[in-house]
Amino acid sequence: MKKRIAVLLSGRGSNFEAIADSVAAGRIPNAELAVLISNRENAPGIDKARQRGLKAVVIPSKGRQREDYDREVVGLLQAKKIDLVCLAGFMRLLSPYFVDQFRNRILNIHPALLPSFPGLEAQKQALEWGVKVSGCSVHFVDENLDAGPILVQAVVPVYDNDTEEALSARILREEHRIYTEAINIVLSGQWRLQGRRVLRTE
Repeated sequence: MKKRIAVLLSGRGSNFEAIADSVAAGRIPNAELAVLISNRENAPGIDKARQRGLKAVVIPSKGRQREDYDREVVGLLQAKKIDLVCLAGFMRLLSPYFVDQFRNRILNIHPALLPSFPGLEAQKQALEWGVKVSGCSVHFVDENLDAGPILVQAVVPVYDNDTEEALSARILREEHRIYTEAINIVLSGQWRLQGRRVLRTE
């Protein structure tokens, strides 16, 4: 039985495409992309999903209470029998209700080496702080912003003449690589939590 993955996004969907490519190429074995959900009707990721023949659903979030919205999304995910939820530029904080329904089954990718630079404009934060390395992190989602246990990280150098756009592009290439790695870890079941640490058990 294939593991069923859902992707939630709000924008362009580049990490969604990387996940879809990995599933199609067998780099994420025994898995299928069961549904893509966007909270924004004009998100480019929706068209990208439909061009691939994948199920894409828009559930608009504007003006709705967080938990009310999340209950509708969770209902769809449960109806689709989703095993793993992957956030790919989903610009909403999940409610405790959502997290409880999929505890340790929600992943997010963040363009910084957490716990440094959580939230928006992480690459801009990194440049303003003058760090010498940045990168990206895939972590479990909990009730707090960019704070769940970390599965995989990748380091990217920061150059003296870097711009936010150049740094973002280099980080994005690593995001596409490590998201697949993190998904495989979770779907394999060969991991355990020890405090905040995600340990491999293979």
